Amino acid sequence: MIKEIKNLYLDEKRTVKEIADELGISFWKVYSLMQRNHIPRRGCSEANYLHYDRYKAKFFIKKNIDTKNEYLKIAGIMLYWAEGTKQGDTVDFANSDPQMIKIFLRFLREICGIAESRPRIYLYAFSDQNIEELKKYWSKVTQIPLAQFTKPYIRKFKPNLKDRRMPYGLIHVRYNDKRLLARIRSWQKDYIEYFS
Repeated sequence: MIKEIKNLYLDEKRTVKEIADELGISFWKVYSLMQRNHIPRRGCSEANYLHYDRYKAKFFIKKNIDTKNEYLKIAGIMLYWAEGTKQGDTVDFANSDPQMIKIFLRFLREICGIAESRPRIYLYAFSDQNIEELKKYWSKVTQIPLAQFTKPYIRKFKPNLKDRRMPYGLIHVRYNDKRLLARIRSWQKDYIEYFS
């Protein structure tokens, strides 16, 4: 329980009350465990900033999930482990396979409860491809409006790459939220420890 409290408070920046509610124990029990295990409390300025930050729509992890959603959660974690960016503060999943993109977005939407206004799509394509058509294609696949697509990366076409080119390009699904990234990494770590 100490490890979970430490992760929730330090990595995910949760409040003591939020931790108590999630773990089903009293506020004072969490506070006491933090004191006894030397988990440092936040200063006033950081606490105020985090309180203000709570009002921004970010994500809400689904609780009490059924078997079908448990499979979706596992799939999303494994996909990110394999194809997600390991550095920085942004959830960044890159792939050219529409089915993988759909499953990962279902994970973000149905398990992580992301705010629909916040994902961004970054397209990587070649200069001889129809960029506007590719954007429309990926907008349909992702159900994310074109207004949330950032400026694409367009690579100069080389004839010797013709056979290796991805027909629909490649996209990055990005969600700028270090707390969500920390949660996904925490889930990955749980699997590593479980199977070690």
